[in-house]
Amino acid sequence: MFAGSLVALVTPMASDGSLDFDAWSRLLELHAGSGTAGVVVGGTTGESATLREAELRELTERACTQLRGRLPVIVGAGSSSTVATIERVRWLSELPIDALLLVTPSYNRPPQEGLYRHFSAVAAAASKPILLYNVPARTAVDLKPPTVARLARVAGIVGIKEAVPDSGRVHELLGSCPREFVVLSGDDLTAREAIAVGARGVISVTANVAPRAMSEMVAAALRGESARAAELDTPLAGLHRQLFVEANPIPVKWLLAQLGLIGPGIRLPLTPLAAEFHSAVRAAARAAGILS
Repeated sequence: MFAGSLVALVTPMASDGSLDFDAWSRLLELHAGSGTAGVVVGGTTGESATLREAELRELTERACTQLRGRLPVIVGAGSSSTVATIERVRWLSELPIDALLLVTPSYNRPPQEGLYRHFSAVAAAASKPILLYNVPARTAVDLKPPTVARLARVAGIVGIKEAVPDSGRVHELLGSCPREFVVLSGDDLTAREAIAVGARGVISVTANVAPRAMSEMVAAALRGESARAAELDTPLAGLHRQLFVEANPIPVKWLLAQLGLIGPGIRLPLTPLAAEFHSAVRAAARAAGILS
């Protein structure tokens, strides 16, 4: 279930910041027909920090209803509060989702023992599989491999989205965790390298705008066809970089709007892509063959 090119879905919004459920339906259908291996609802790319609980519930319910088992539905459930995260995973666990994605608590910067206790407590409250999510560039805390190895033996914790862009980190995780524990890349630019050393796929930002290309590249990498994977990844390299020229999801939402797939909405404190970056993002999209 947790392998291949999974997409960290944006949350489409109208210009006033309200959710655009027609666009949401279009995005879900796009990925169901483009080889995407799973969708993440309400993750970082989905502007999780500004989604209300009721909005997260409706996005999740609509995704489950529309996809009807065609694709796994994974939902971002993490927060900086252990109590609040437990409350969220309890009601999410009642929905027909396939897994929960739990980011490390940001801002309060817990020590490794605090991280272990946080995730263990949340796992005890959940009745769905849990994927850990480590993204220190955003959270200011790094979930270290020895702590992941401890958590990999906690009931219900089945894998991790590792966004440290270093294949050595993936290798270390695989060497210290049980064989069945899933490691997914959380960094598009180094995903191919991560798969080469044993990651089972990627939770991707680039897949929002190039779902078929990402699916084919990841599939080739998983088959061990390194030359073919590199050939497929080369046109995407510019996107991997330019989609982070400002904070994610600013660039990817702008590009999706240029492609006519969503409207221009994004919620403060994020702002629309600065004009100075438009040409570079367009050029990367042209190089990837997704914009004429």
